[in-house]
Amino acid sequence: MKNIQIDIFEKIKKTNGYQQEYWSARQLSKVLSYSEYRHFTPVITKAKKSCKNADQSIKKHFEDVLDMVEIGSNVSRQITDMNLSRYACYLIMQNADPSKEIVALGQTYFAIQTRKQEIQSQSIEDQKRVFLREEVTAHNKHLAQTASQAGVKKYGVFTNYGYVGLYGGLKSKEIAKKKKIKKSQKILDHMGSEELAANLFRATQADAKLKRDNIQGEAKANQAHFKVGKKVRQTIKDLDGTMPENLQSTDSIARAKKRLKKKESKRLD
Repeated sequence: MKNIQIDIFEKIKKTNGYQQEYWSARQLSKVLSYSEYRHFTPVITKAKKSCKNADQSIKKHFEDVLDMVEIGSNVSRQITDMNLSRYACYLIMQNADPSKEIVALGQTYFAIQTRKQEIQSQSIEDQKRVFLREEVTAHNKHLAQTASQAGVKKYGVFTNYGYVGLYGGLKSKEIAKKKKIKKSQKILDHMGSEELAANLFRATQADAKLKRDNIQGEAKANQAHFKVGKKVRQTIKDLDGTMPENLQSTDSIARAKKRLKKKESKRLD
């Protein structure tokens, strides 16, 4: 009986044009045996508060929509509804009437599914990080060679000019300190995919600029790298993105590789 009831949450699940799953708040309220939708809205309000307290975007997980319903023969009227993410449903279950058996079942269903989604999201992020980290390594080698041909002798100083431009004045040691990365660790190994992508863009564009403008001389090369880093930073700003120094550091790239290897081993078993 419990499996049959749990399946109801899967049956009312919908998918939008971007293949993103969601649930209708009105449909969910009926499944949870709320006699009227207005009795369910306080639960949504509490769930939104929990979402905010968890530093998650309310707009991302609770999307206000308008829907049309038939009220008679060929007569329809507009009603308000809400598209709920899986995480939003999980929060709703935590704030719904615990005396209802269906709520307890919903808590189990969405807790399990939310955890599955977290694991899947982690795997996708790991794949992106590993790929981008390898790309950054390869392009940094190209950049080092191009910089050397331009007359750069102190590559560490040259690299810092790029960081200063991209990170709003911060050098590599200052970036590590801000992100609480140990001196023995490489900052690139603790960057998420978004930050790695920004640094990959910096490296490829700096390499291209040195070649394209036929820049010669260490001072000019350093300034060129700084300008490229600053330009990438401005692009992020123009797109309303998060500045790289404000992006959270993550665990080592070695751990990401280990997780992917473990997942692959399980898949082959």
